[in-house]
Amino acid sequence: MRSRAWLFIAWLVVFYAAWLTLVIVGEHSDKFAEHWAIGLAMAIGSYFAGSTPMGGGTVGFPVLVLIFGESPAMGRDFSFAIQSIGMVSAAILIFCMRQPVEKRMLKYACIGATLGTPAGLAFIAPHVPGLYVKLIFAVTWASFGMLHFAKIGQIASMSGLMKVSRRFEITSGFTVGLLAGATIASTTGVGIDLAIYVVLVLMCRADLKIAIPTSVVLMAYTSVVGIVTQYLLSAAVPTRYEMAPGVLGNWIVAAPVVALGAPFGVVMVRLIPRKITLLIVSGLCMLQLGWTFWHERHHLTPSLIFASVVGLLALNLMFMLMHDAGKRRAQRMLKQP
Repeated sequence: MRSRAWLFIAWLVVFYAAWLTLVIVGEHSDKFAEHWAIGLAMAIGSYFAGSTPMGGGTVGFPVLVLIFGESPAMGRDFSFAIQSIGMVSAAILIFCMRQPVEKRMLKYACIGATLGTPAGLAFIAPHVPGLYVKLIFAVTWASFGMLHFAKIGQIASMSGLMKVSRRFEITSGFTVGLLAGATIASTTGVGIDLAIYVVLVLMCRADLKIAIPTSVVLMAYTSVVGIVTQYLLSAAVPTRYEMAPGVLGNWIVAAPVVALGAPFGVVMVRLIPRKITLLIVSGLCMLQLGWTFWHERHHLTPSLIFASVVGLLALNLMFMLMHDAGKRRAQRMLKQP
């Protein structure tokens, strides 16, 4: 850590200098009184971003959309923007601390995200109604919570990383980056980290010490790709891809918080058992599904409720099949001489 500590310190110095310059030159000091609540929320969200396979937008999205009544597009754009600071900060610390990651799968997931995320922002996200985005977010994260309550004992007890073929690493990594980037990340601003985490822990029997840092780095990279793409699209065709108004104000307040909050999560998770942190965040994920249903009760039709339940069951069935496939592969390896 000492030999690379200068990199993390240099990043913080550059970021805070740039942030302070923006606040002073742009005369944005009034934004703190207006958006202080999101800064408080992201103090919690950034901790989970660094300590779990869930980006800071996992808190930022529902807070902005369900509590403050902002549009799902605002939740997505803010998630990309704030994770481009918090998750990048956490990723740099992970590098400085030499925490292990699944390098080959991560590499090809980044390639997939480079293609999938811009494509999703350009061709998919504009056609997804806001209510559908809220339900996609709620159902996906509730399934994550259910997975951990069902399998937390096995997930938390795994060690190392089961040997898999190079072809599997390349194929699964690229597929995760491409599909998750084009669908859930392009509509909600988060989720690609959850996708690669699920593949690692269920199919590769990966230690959380490997799976979580890998997911953090992928989300950091995807967030940068996402916010840059959205900015370029909004500049090129503002009538179709307008950047959600208010992103800058919320970012100014929350960015200095997450720059330290997410790395703090990276450090604290080494002291606090990961099982406790995952169970807490899993419980919150399940609660937010009920919260979303209640918040949108006047807009939900029986068919949407039915589709949400089917989606929740389908995701959990997929998780169980992935878990069983990983378990069978592990058993075959044990039998090999």
